[in-house]
Order: sequence, then structure tokens, then C-alpha cells
Amino acid sequence: MLHLRIITPSARTDAVLELIDTTVGTTHVAVLEDVARDPSGDIVLCDVAREAGDELLHGLRELGIDKVGSIAVGNIDLSLSDRADKAEEEAPGEAADAVIWEQLTDTSQEESTLTITYAALMIVATMIAACGVVLDNAILIVGAMAVGPEFGPLAGISTGLVRRAPRAVWRSTVALVVGFAAAIVATTVFSLVMDGLGQFEEGMLDAARPNTGFIFQPDPFSFVVALLAGVAGVVSLTSSKAGVLVGVAISVTTVPAAANAAVALSYGDLAQMWGSAEQLLLNLTGIIVAGVLTLIGWKLLWRTQRGRMTRPPGAPRGK
Repeated sequence: MLHLRIITPSARTDAVLELIDTTVGTTHVAVLEDVARDPSGDIVLCDVAREAGDELLHGLRELGIDKVGSIAVGNIDLSLSDRADKAEEEAPGEAADAVIWEQLTDTSQEESTLTITYAALMIVATMIAACGVVLDNAILIVGAMAVGPEFGPLAGISTGLVRRAPRAVWRSTVALVVGFAAAIVATTVFSLVMDGLGQFEEGMLDAARPNTGFIFQPDPFSFVVALLAGVAGVVSLTSSKAGVLVGVAISVTTVPAAANAAVALSYGDLAQMWGSAEQLLLNLTGIIVAGVLTLIGWKLLWRTQRGRMTRPPGAPRGK
């Protein structure tokens, strides 16, 4: 269940209540008249089944409540109520499959903004991966993949393309490009420093690396895995399953490819550098393509349910 706190001008309160009444899966409606101060108006509280949440939010935005008032949404972890149970039964579909597009957009925007924290994580993850490729250590590679924050911008690009939001696509693209560029430059310098300290040697990069040699040798399976990871990542975001997202992060060679490119660049090994760059671009493209196709499929699936999201005015709630 989702809990909505709506601040609305008094003149629009009746329209808001009618929308809530005609949306399936709603319950626990309360109205606090003339208590809001900024913005001024009434406060309407209600709970709605997650499956019907996107439809209700869409209707509230069509009423302009987000412009003249406020819409706040929170997850209800536990609701002990027969009415809540009936509301969930009334809403079509399953809560775990529901997509709250506004929430997805907000989450992807937060995760795809170029910040100091994002850049720091990218740089540190790439440096860890650099140690992994030089030492041929799979554990360090997996650790670096888990630390890397690059899936946020990838999800932001996919969401922006599906929602036709060019500004979101641009913001995410900038974060992705600048993040990887900064990480590669910093890791190249890091590699030179480690070489000067005697910790890295060119021979370690050229030696047989059974655990990490795949990083600069892209093949069709690289693109297939990227596609599968993109699907899993988007599904995890829409259902808020963080554990799945961690699994996605450690399944695709993005940060390690950038790290291998940086180390190879520091030693002038252009063959490995270009192979790593190709691996990186292949995986990034695969994730974005899969993300876009998955979101389009999700959108079409829930569009077929839209007609079941409303009830006639005055009809009883629940089955």
C-alpha cells in the first residue's frame, strides 16, 4: 500500500475526493479542512494499493494539484486493516509488478545526477578494478563492480527515452560520460604512481590472465549478458528490490573495462585499451537497449489494465 498526503486548494478538494472515490484500490480517506498554511488549503489523506497508485497520481497531476498544492507519497510497510486488504484485492494485478512512474523518474534522477559522491565512487571503483586486472584477482573485480554507481545514469537514460524527457536523458548522459572519463584519467595516473612505487609492472598486464582476460576481449556473450542485466536492473528498480540491483552490478563488465583501458593506456598498450573500450561501450549499449525495451513492455502491460482502475461514482469499494 501507498500513503498519499495531498495539499489542495479548497476549491479543488471535491474534485480530488471524486478522483479518489472513482479509483479502485483506495481506502482510509480523511479530509482536514483549512489546516494547510504553505500552500494554503485542505489536506487530503488516503491509502491506495500500489497497483492503482500510478493511475491516481496521474489523475492528481491532471487536476494540477502538483502545481497549486502538493502530493507526497510514502510506502506503507505494514497495514492492519480489513479495508486495506479489500483495496488490494480490488486493484488489478500484483503490487510487486506495479510501476509507479513518478517514483521511478524521481529515483533515476537522484541516482543519475553528477555529484561529488557519484564521481568519487566511480573513481574509487575503477582504481579497485585496476588492482584486480593487474593482479588477475576476480574478487577485486567483483568488489569494484559492486561499488560502481554507473547503473543509475543508465537507468536514467532508459527512463528518459521512454518518457520522452530529453533533459533527463542529457543529465544522465553527462553523468555517465563525465564519470567514466574522470575515472579513466584518475586511474591512469594511479597506475603510473603504482608503477613508480614498484607495485604495478607492464609484464603483469601482458601476462596470461585467466580470471580477467575477458575484460578486453568482447564477444557476443558480452552483449547478451548486458541485455539480461539491463532487464533485471530495470525490473529491480520498478519493484524496489535492491538485492537484485546489486546482482546486476556485479554481472556486467563496465567499471573493470574502464580500469583495464586506463592501465593499458598508462603503458601505451593500445590493443588492450581499444579492446577494453569496445567491451565498455558494448555493455553500456546493451543495458540501455534492454532498459528501454523493458520499460516499454511494462508500460504496454499496465496500459491494458487502465480500464480496470476506475469505478463508477458511488459504487461500493471492494469486491
